[in-house]
Amino acid sequence: MQLIAMLTMLIDHIGLVFFQDQAIWRMVGRIAFPIYAYFIVVGYTRTRNLKLYMVRLFIIALLSQVPFMLALGARGVNAVGTLLMCVIILYLIENTAKSVWLPAVIAMSVAMEALSFDYGLYGVLLVLIYKYTKSHYMVLCHFALNVLFLFLKGWVIEAYSIITTVAIVYAPTVWKQVESIRMPRWLWRSFYPVHLTAIAILEFMLSLKP
Repeated sequence: MQLIAMLTMLIDHIGLVFFQDQAIWRMVGRIAFPIYAYFIVVGYTRTRNLKLYMVRLFIIALLSQVPFMLALGARGVNAVGTLLMCVIILYLIENTAKSVWLPAVIAMSVAMEALSFDYGLYGVLLVLIYKYTKSHYMVLCHFALNVLFLFLKGWVIEAYSIITTVAIVYAPTVWKQVESIRMPRWLWRSFYPVHLTAIAILEFMLSLKP
């Protein structure tokens, strides 16, 4: 799934930057973020050193921020920053009292929306769905999430993101076989900032042409 996540994210960003009039690129790209959200839940659950895990996410987010802004013309915080916030939220939920984590999570989610974190509240809710629901409920919750953001933000194409959740729930054998194919860690961790940098450079070079 790592390879699929990287390829579909690349397709998504190429479409966003170079083929804005062709929706198919963005439709395919909707598969990517749910895979990353799912892997964040898996990583949070399996990691032996949560502090180191969060430090790695922070470094990747930091290295990605300028390429993210240059390549995509964005002013907010990149998707890895969103995933880092999701890990912090999971930690708060599982290690503090409800009277602490509930207002903290609400405040963090509001701040993420205000600061234009990529995917923002949608990303937080999707990670919580992957963490705390199973089977048909996971699909139903993801569907409800897409409907909610259709009304809140007009995210029509985001409906295609449910493809990933359907695969997790209804094709577990295929999912596990594909998930077992692992990319080199250096490639998996560096792909986000590197591909954004490449897109930004290509975009700049094309702008120089008469």
